[in-house]
Amino acid sequence: MENFKALGVRPEFIKGLNDLEIIHPTEIQKLVIPLLLEGNTDLVGKAQTGTGKTAAFGLPLLHKIDHRKDCVQALILCPTRELGKQVAKQLFRYTKYSDKIFTESVYGGEKIDKQLANLKRTTHIVVATPGRLIDLVNRKALDLSKVKTVVLDEADEMLSMGFKKELDEILEFLPEVQSKWLFSATMPNGIKQMVHEHMNPTAHRITVSGVNEVNAKIEHKFILCDDAEKSYVLLQFLNSVKGQRGIIFCRTRNSTKKVAAQLIAKNITADAIHGDLLQKERDKVMRAFKNEKLSTIVATDIAARGIDIADLSFVVHYQLPDKDEYYTHRSGRTARAGKEGVSLVLANSYDIRKIRSYEKNLRISFSKINKVK
Repeated sequence: MENFKALGVRPEFIKGLNDLEIIHPTEIQKLVIPLLLEGNTDLVGKAQTGTGKTAAFGLPLLHKIDHRKDCVQALILCPTRELGKQVAKQLFRYTKYSDKIFTESVYGGEKIDKQLANLKRTTHIVVATPGRLIDLVNRKALDLSKVKTVVLDEADEMLSMGFKKELDEILEFLPEVQSKWLFSATMPNGIKQMVHEHMNPTAHRITVSGVNEVNAKIEHKFILCDDAEKSYVLLQFLNSVKGQRGIIFCRTRNSTKKVAAQLIAKNITADAIHGDLLQKERDKVMRAFKNEKLSTIVATDIAARGIDIADLSFVVHYQLPDKDEYYTHRSGRTARAGKEGVSLVLANSYDIRKIRSYEKNLRISFSKINKVK
């Protein structure tokens, strides 16, 4: 079986990977790492959440950084603060045994003064949400003139959150950039347009098929129930998977709050994460979930971006999302790193049409369960 040494990764980074028990590369890592280590290039990578994209672009990026130069040399753009913080943390872990490469994450929802102070320190890589990055550049707190590599992580999500104008602006003001790497779980027209406008026509294109080592392990199921029954059916399901952890998805903030309150009232260790929370409140919920004080979180699609917690055994769709690709993002929260998981839809009669459309468009199959055993 191939290892990271065979892909060309330096020993000091491999040592950091070993500490994280990352021994064998995933499919996207095997395809992307040697290509990006070869030299400057543009790349468009299509891969689902949970396939190991952070290491796929993060390791080659770290190889490109000259730690002796006190300037920002690389920029990673992410849709949410959670994902940005997570990516920065992973890069820090990879460099445990290497020369010091300093990464700062900057994002909205936190006081800008602290981030301004942090950026005065040596910084080689900036991980940013688009809005906050533009704010910092406008304040002249961040010099991107020496950036050689830019990464767009979960680009489809950034577009769906309305960041197209900001991304165009950022990509226009990077004079020295030599490599642009774009990663996306889906390729809607907006992404194709962005690739056409900003990337080299000879950009490498790599697709790790949707039916991959991670997603093949997800069992897609649905229970047919009226909206009024959903709360009861959800409780039955959670009681059947006691001791296991997962995420429940709702479409709106109000539904998220309501479902979480119902679960808490029934003594389920749950909490909600949604757009109305302050950053410190979101962090508190995520800490409790990571530390296993909570078995379940109830989340909106956008609030859940960047949640990467191992060993989640289920995802429940209390309400189905508006877009097909959101079903892909949601389901990808379970069955990570080759483990198994369940993606369960609490479906009303209208949702059946959507489920059939997922089967056709996403090439997956659902099994119906009549009741939770």
